[in-house]
Amino acid sequence: MGAGIQRTRQLIKQHGLIAIIRGDFRASELIDIAEVLIGNGIQAIEITLNTPEALKGITSLREQFQDVLVGAGTVRTVADAEAVLGAGAEFLVSPNLDLKSLAYSASQETLHLPGVFTASEADLAYQTGCLMMKLFPSNVLGPAYLKALRAPLDNIDFVPTGGIDANNLKDYHKVGAAAFGIGAALVKNVRQTPTELSALSVRARTLTEALRKARETEVAV
Repeated sequence: MGAGIQRTRQLIKQHGLIAIIRGDFRASELIDIAEVLIGNGIQAIEITLNTPEALKGITSLREQFQDVLVGAGTVRTVADAEAVLGAGAEFLVSPNLDLKSLAYSASQETLHLPGVFTASEADLAYQTGCLMMKLFPSNVLGPAYLKALRAPLDNIDFVPTGGIDANNLKDYHKVGAAAFGIGAALVKNVRQTPTELSALSVRARTLTEALRKARETEVAV
């Protein structure tokens, strides 16, 4: 694993929360959403490719927010990876395990989190040099499943995604989640009116506070 990939991996672990933006948003709305997230302590943002202006949004966020990790989600193929890297994505996230796109991302010195669910998928990704993976959909079997996976695979950083919110984040943290992908519990696929952006601010603060408390509990123990 190259130094650039390792650095991004460590930053994601440090930040703890990846805000997933997926919806029918204009690029200007993506900027508005990002400003609220960043203002409430979220420093890693993933824009999914099935957001209409995803590529434009990734480029705009990279230009406007220098100290924030901006990534791309729903990257399923090499062509997808090429497109998002061209737009400036600093990390890639997939719902699937596509070995060709993983190899391409590695050749570009870019962290790529494949989507895995089983121990066999996780180990296959690990054998290609991938040390951080998206556990998806994590809400199907919950924290107990992550704990079971990590028993033999404790050298892999799992980022549970799907159904994570402020109420269950601590349970995933307890069993070793490296970070968390937060989608609809944070950014809703609705028009980003002032009222909605205000509600987003509250949700972001609630999540960052939940992460802080989970980490404090870990230190206390």
